[in-house]
Amino acid sequence: MANLNMSNSTNSEAVPFKNYNRLILGIVLGVITFWLFAQSIVNVGPAVQYSVGITPASFNLAVSLTALFSGCFIVVAGGLADRFGRVRFTYLGFILSIIGCLCLIFAQGEVLFIIGRIIQGLSAACIMPSTLALVKTYFQGKDRQRALSFWSIGSWGGSGTCVLAGGAIATYLGWQWIFIISIICAVLGMLLLKGTPETKIEDPSSLPKFDYAGLFVFVITLVSLNLVITKGSTFGWTSAVTLSLATVCFVFLILFFVIEKRKASGAFIDFSLFKNVPYRGATLSNFLLNSVAGTLIVASTYTQQGRGFTSFQNGLLTIGYLVSVLCMIRVGEKILQKVGAKKPMLLGPLITGSGIALMTLTFLPDTLYIISVLGGYILFGLGLGFYATPSIDTAISSAPEDKVGIASGIYKMASSLGGAFGVAISASTYSAINASGQSIAISAALGLWINVGFCLLCFTSILILVPSNAGKHKSA
Repeated sequence: MANLNMSNSTNSEAVPFKNYNRLILGIVLGVITFWLFAQSIVNVGPAVQYSVGITPASFNLAVSLTALFSGCFIVVAGGLADRFGRVRFTYLGFILSIIGCLCLIFAQGEVLFIIGRIIQGLSAACIMPSTLALVKTYFQGKDRQRALSFWSIGSWGGSGTCVLAGGAIATYLGWQWIFIISIICAVLGMLLLKGTPETKIEDPSSLPKFDYAGLFVFVITLVSLNLVITKGSTFGWTSAVTLSLATVCFVFLILFFVIEKRKASGAFIDFSLFKNVPYRGATLSNFLLNSVAGTLIVASTYTQQGRGFTSFQNGLLTIGYLVSVLCMIRVGEKILQKVGAKKPMLLGPLITGSGIALMTLTFLPDTLYIISVLGGYILFGLGLGFYATPSIDTAISSAPEDKVGIASGIYKMASSLGGAFGVAISASTYSAINASGQSIAISAALGLWINVGFCLLCFTSILILVPSNAGKHKSA
């Protein structure tokens, strides 16, 4: 799923540059190396597990770690790009994407496969903030809006197409070709960016020193939690390994709060932002609604393992998601301008949850279930489209002017982390219930109901935290 956000604030104004279209195409290719190709993995799980020799638990871990590392490092990568150059960090993202893809292509066993997925997450962390900063630097006015639209098409279009494209490639060429094509796109993107003047903050010493201690503790906390969720059933929920990981997570979480509270400036997460209730509501609901990314992996795995679909046939079921989410983003923007942010934000999780509920009807015969899933994906995309623009508007407009960049970075992080933990929880629930002896249909239904729960929690957070007048200052 795509991040529901806009660019970090930077200190650079738009500068003269000639090769605008070439730059835009290079940026879009960078964005889709993650949103299209790296995310396609959710639809090729059975094929990957068979050919690589990786267990379902390890595969679920590998899938979630990409979004986890992207979310953890997107803030630090954006800050380093400001200091050392946005073009340079975009190139670094391309190189990491190529390395990550090569790891996946040649993986024989879970270790290299998991390493490749982590590297893909680091690649996304470099590319996303750097390319958005390049758009802000080299475009202005309507040209900037056009460039951001192409960036959004790359992210939303990529995330909406990933299941279909990945399924088609895996079915007719082999799943490794997903990442061979991704490497080709990365190389083309690097060539298109060639000659782009470097841009960075003129006086990096004016920026606060980055909170590397906070980042380190934060990563250890989330990785240990992710391991508990994805591998707990494999290790044994009461085993020494699981209990040790849970203890590490708890201790490091407390340590993280202590470190961040003591930071006078430059904290990895500025907790003072969450004193602003609308921002807290937008960011929390963003985390929760992105958690429904687990729907894609559970539904895709079930239709292939339980219904005998090919990856491509499963991908065809998601076409409604792609069309509806892209169409509804602008509709959500218009509704925001007329009635404010809260109503479309509330509609988002309700419609998305209704779509997921249709997918839980695994007891239906094939034809009826196909119809149910097709309708479910349409509602899934409609809900996300309703929510997207009002949510980011609420988050950014609620943040203090001097902290817009930090606020948008945390909002982005919430998107990625929500997706990471949503995939981990949903897929682990599905695998654990199936391993316990329950039928695959019941396992899939319960794994999908987890995502309906995320939608209900999202709805509740918006209802309580987002004020009724949010966004109404933008009425036309």
